[in-house]
Amino acid sequence: MDPLVVGIVAALIGLSFGAFGVLAFSASQRQRQLLEGPAAEPSFPEGAADVLSVLGQAFVVVDAVDGVVRASPAAYAYGLVRGHTVVHRELLQMTAKVRGNGVILEKQLELPRGPLGQGTIIVNVRAAVLGDEYILLLADDRTEITRTERIRNDFVANVSHELKTPVGAISLLAEALEASPDDEDAVRRFAARMHKEASRLAALVQDIIELSRLQGADVVHQGKAVDINEVVADAVDRSRLAAEAKDIEVRVGGRVDAQVFGDPDLLTNAFRNLIDNAVRYSPGNTTVGIGLRHRDGLVSVSVTDQGIGMAPEDQERVFERFYRADAARSRQTGGTGLGLSIVKHVVENHGGEVTVWSQPGKGSTFTVRLPDMEGGTEDQSAASRPPEQGAMA
Repeated sequence: MDPLVVGIVAALIGLSFGAFGVLAFSASQRQRQLLEGPAAEPSFPEGAADVLSVLGQAFVVVDAVDGVVRASPAAYAYGLVRGHTVVHRELLQMTAKVRGNGVILEKQLELPRGPLGQGTIIVNVRAAVLGDEYILLLADDRTEITRTERIRNDFVANVSHELKTPVGAISLLAEALEASPDDEDAVRRFAARMHKEASRLAALVQDIIELSRLQGADVVHQGKAVDINEVVADAVDRSRLAAEAKDIEVRVGGRVDAQVFGDPDLLTNAFRNLIDNAVRYSPGNTTVGIGLRHRDGLVSVSVTDQGIGMAPEDQERVFERFYRADAARSRQTGGTGLGLSIVKHVVENHGGEVTVWSQPGKGSTFTVRLPDMEGGTEDQSAASRPPEQGAMA
């Protein structure tokens, strides 16, 4: 037989045996898979999902390639997760480290709240292994607690600094009095200075007490219907002596029929601070105008003075605690730097806002807007314009 033919036949027989062997191996593998069942997947511990749901913390569970397997609604709300992706690199660094050594890791992180703006969220994050191939991230929002701690620390530091000034001045004046007991003119002069510093100290302490009281006030549960006309009238009456001392006339224009929900004492104190501030920074023989208006569900009260006004950079910070646009003038007039901070705190607790319009040399207008109790739409703008308030925005 031709050798070529023999070779071809042998090759065909070998190929047939090879194909048979492959088919036999495949059949054996299929049979083995049927006997063993499906391939085992990474196990998610039984009951883990139920436990995570009642923790009260945001959580994210990621797999071996950091894909999000499970995440709580809070994790999405905090901006930690978007779709099936962990957003922040810092969190992925934590999962990688825990995956490498299996040790629980805990950090406090300040993370961007979203892709836009400068808002941040401060979270305490704990990362741990969960099951065979999962990593659990637990996040506790510490933003408000951290912010409150910062405000408290700043407040304590500012109070300490502000109290040292009048206390130190009184101490020095007392030494001067002691050194000149026979000089009647010096005694009278130093005594007058001591009286002024003591009054300033008393005003500062009173404002600090008032600010502390505000932080414990519960307007939502303890508030009631308030007639804003009566509140403004009471505030004007309390500021009358200071205005008369400088021959300043306080005029009220307009009246609103709508009521607001809140604490009448707190609101009276806020408007008294605004009026006192207007009187303090206005020259003598001028007018402070107060206008009331009700429109689009909002009750507005504007206080306009004819004082020195403020630069734009001062307007941005004027509601900060202890901030003074003109520190020297504040010392002369007895300002504590807390009045406008108290106003802002009260107004925000009542669901409103306070804004300022001002120009150097043209006076200032502070406007408080509060939601009415019925969402009315009455417009009393024509009747509510404060008399002689040409500087109003």
